Amino acid sequence: MSASRLKIVASFILSTALTGCMVGPDYVKPAIATPAKFKELPKQPGWRNATPADDAPKGKWWLVFNDPDLNALEEQVNLNNQTVKVNEANYRQALALMDEARASIWPSLSGSTSVDRGKSGSSKVSNSATAEVSSSWTLDLWGKLRRGFAEEKASAEASAADLANARLSEQSTLAAAWFNLRQTDALHDLWVHTVASYQKSLDIAENQYKAGTSARSDVITARANLLSAKSSLINTGVARAKYEHSIAMLIGKTPEEVSIKPHPLGRALPKIPVALPSTLLERRPDIASAERTMQAANEAIGVAAAAYYPDISLSASYGVSGNLVNAGNPVWSIGSSLSQTIFDAGLNKAKVKAAQASYDADVATYRQTVLTAFQQVNDELSSLRVLGNQAAVQTEAVQAAEQALDIAINEYKAGTQNYTTVVTAQASALSAEQNALTTRGDRFQAAVSLIVALGGGWESENIAVKADTKG
Repeated sequence: MSASRLKIVASFILSTALTGCMVGPDYVKPAIATPAKFKELPKQPGWRNATPADDAPKGKWWLVFNDPDLNALEEQVNLNNQTVKVNEANYRQALALMDEARASIWPSLSGSTSVDRGKSGSSKVSNSATAEVSSSWTLDLWGKLRRGFAEEKASAEASAADLANARLSEQSTLAAAWFNLRQTDALHDLWVHTVASYQKSLDIAENQYKAGTSARSDVITARANLLSAKSSLINTGVARAKYEHSIAMLIGKTPEEVSIKPHPLGRALPKIPVALPSTLLERRPDIASAERTMQAANEAIGVAAAAYYPDISLSASYGVSGNLVNAGNPVWSIGSSLSQTIFDAGLNKAKVKAAQASYDADVATYRQTVLTAFQQVNDELSSLRVLGNQAAVQTEAVQAAEQALDIAINEYKAGTQNYTTVVTAQASALSAEQNALTTRGDRFQAAVSLIVALGGGWESENIAVKADTKG
């Protein structure tokens, strides 16, 4: 065969191998119906649909809370959190598997050499040497290898989304622990204030008893309430220690390495722009992971279907063989092989059905993930709206309870009320302040949950893997 014809044949084989037909279904992303707006989006000022220029927090979403200490801890999550590191390793593995699948599309080239020296009977010592280069190539006429590469690429992108989701999960867990810690600090301050207030009440009761205007039981009751408040003050240390230990674990450190100074929970809650529901599909890493997993399952159908068709391989080798003195003789070979399943008792058919069923399951998982995302956003919007209304009422309740307590104490001093009225007013004031603090903490937790439900600062293009079938 002439060199020109050989080039033509080689070009034909190359183009056929790389552009041959691809059996199996081509991937089409399922359509998802999205509402025009979120049902629970509040109508009061401060809440609005975000525009492209004024979108939900990007990247470091925790910056909206304007807390430098929280910012520093969140940075350590990205660097030292072990759950994040596990997902980083999984992503690197997925990229390696993708590269492995891409390499299988192309020919392999290997070389070998050997040198021998020997003697048989009375013959002279002989020296021989061989050197050979060989190549093999499985032609991807039916798209099996390209489908396999596409499957691994989609899996790698799903792994990238899983990594982003792990980061978001650990970041939000840290933020939740942080605000719980600060809420506990605020509760500690509340109990400090309560102890001081109850001490004053005890002093008043003792003075009234000494003056003969009240019973000794008033003093005992006041002392019991004071001791109970002191006990509750001490008990706040239990929860605080646990939250601090949790934060240490999340940033990859031991409890001994982390000590956080007390500081009460703030009162200013950030305003969070809410993107349109249609953009939610591009902003949540768990949705992206489910979608890429679904695409990988679609490609797996093509891989299974390609087993119905024959595998065709080409091989070639060239080398020289001779002794170490004279020039070697050329040795070459070229060939091809074809293998085809003749009978498998329905094995291939079962594999295709299994791949199709796996894809159907992943489609359902994807749709369920989207539905869950819409639910979570509406849940947190509803929580923030209701908690905001509740906080406004509780502020008034605290003010009223404090006024009632002042009146009760003054009337007790004047001898027009018994100490039971003071105790009741104290309990009402303490309960009102505790409820207000709990609601304030719940609002911060709901704000974190809303940001997470909206996808944090993540966007779908962040998982794109730049890879193709080019060598």
